[in-house]
Amino acid sequence: MERFEFTYPAAKPLAGHAEAGVVGSGDLEALYEPKTINELKIIVTTSVDGSHTLWQNFFDRLNALRELPAGRLDINDFGATPGVARLRIEQVFEEAEHAN
Repeated sequence: MERFEFTYPAAKPLAGHAEAGVVGSGDLEALYEPKTINELKIIVTTSVDGSHTLWQNFFDRLNALRELPAGRLDINDFGATPGVARLRIEQVFEEAEHAN
């Protein structure tokens, strides 16, 4: 298991807490917590050793494509493909945006 932390400039926080996905064979869990800071702190825990550069590139690209919300994003990865990772992260942001 490896653990990485990344920080990106961010816009306003989303409305609430959210969770998407499940840690399991080939999947990923994403947990979002809004915070009133101007950054998104991302913590990735993964079963895939040596994947720091892949995750760094993934989040650099995501940051270039969309405005990130302020807060904390915890990723618990069990070998998810980049497509599944993107899906879960978009799902958790959408759920948090509409949280009450």
